[in-house]
Amino acid sequence: MTRRVVVTSVGIVSPLGADTVTTWNALVAGKSGIGPITRFDASQFPTRIAGECRDFDPEKYIEKKRVREGDRFIHLAIGASDQAVRAVGLEALSDEAKERVGTFMGTGFCGLELVERVKETLLEKGPRRITPYFIPAAIANLAPGQVSMRFGFKGPNYTTTSACSSGAHAIGEAFRWIQRGDLDAAVAGGTEATITGLGVGGFNAMRALSENNEAPEKASRPFDKGRDGFVCSEGSGVIVLEERESAMKRGAPILCEIVGYGATSDAYHLTQPAPEGEGAQRAMKHALRDGKLDLERVDYVNAHATSTPIGDRQEQLAMRGVFGEHALAKKNGRGLWVSATKSMTGHLLGAAGGLEAAITALAIRDGVVPPTINLDDPDDDARDFEFVPHEARQRKIDVAISNAFGFGGTNVTLAFVRA
Repeated sequence: MTRRVVVTSVGIVSPLGADTVTTWNALVAGKSGIGPITRFDASQFPTRIAGECRDFDPEKYIEKKRVREGDRFIHLAIGASDQAVRAVGLEALSDEAKERVGTFMGTGFCGLELVERVKETLLEKGPRRITPYFIPAAIANLAPGQVSMRFGFKGPNYTTTSACSSGAHAIGEAFRWIQRGDLDAAVAGGTEATITGLGVGGFNAMRALSENNEAPEKASRPFDKGRDGFVCSEGSGVIVLEERESAMKRGAPILCEIVGYGATSDAYHLTQPAPEGEGAQRAMKHALRDGKLDLERVDYVNAHATSTPIGDRQEQLAMRGVFGEHALAKKNGRGLWVSATKSMTGHLLGAAGGLEAAITALAIRDGVVPPTINLDDPDDDARDFEFVPHEARQRKIDVAISNAFGFGGTNVTLAFVRA
């Protein structure tokens, strides 16, 4: 028998705040977390803005002497996971119960900041001065590995790496493990820390980033005609998934239920989405079919919406292709509401799917749709959508989906329903 899976808590470290409550309050208030880059000297770069987690202190979660055992992406994962785990007492489970708790964490780049520092050491001081912590501190799977060791979770732990779909893939895989009866709970999501010279410089070379350095808070503007690229951000977003009956017996709060997971490939292009968002359409359809959901029941979409000219347009076309008239809320009354929370957080890359799944769960819990800020002059194709511009709005959300798409044509949609 297929088991039901619920979301019992979320943990967030983002450019909007070092914890879940601060981030959520800022989202609802329509604040931007984007500002000048401080993590390295970006004065010679075309892009000098990013979404940094300025208020995050790893020593709140990690002993000072052990901070060197992980790169920043691991620190962020530990911070977000610690919040989520302790919020529902998962750390207090018996040793036997922890054998059925998994840890799944997506990341796109792993320890890029540390790689840069160690390369400098190699060139300046030679190979004998390379820290023995380099490899375990930089490799991708030590994000879930460190989290599992921290709490003694002995179910499977591994990393999904699929560009900007990484965190969403991690949640989808955790959902499947619990659904088929192999686990009772999991910590799942994404983490990323790529605000470095190589990270920003590489995306600049692709002409992918916004260069609106004079007005950082307005640089990320999904679906707006004035958008000129995405804003690179760092952070971590995780959720705790539990088998429904087990969660109820523990007395854990249920934020919502996850019912669908769709994953597809465009098989089309290195960086551009397929025409008409064909692969994205299939991901959304698969998630709805997996959850046995009629498309007319979907109230809210947390869009991938990175603020790139091509990507945003293809996602609009994909939503039209899937939802038809239901997508056009301004024409058919209530219809589908869509918001692009990257307008406030920037693009967390491999962590984006985890963060936005967490945001979607909170939106369902509170009956509040976060806004799409900076939407001053919508695309012609966007005018009939309800993108919840500028200010959050209340709405009872029974069904919501969260989209995450990435380079290489990888697409994920997660479907959630109100508990």
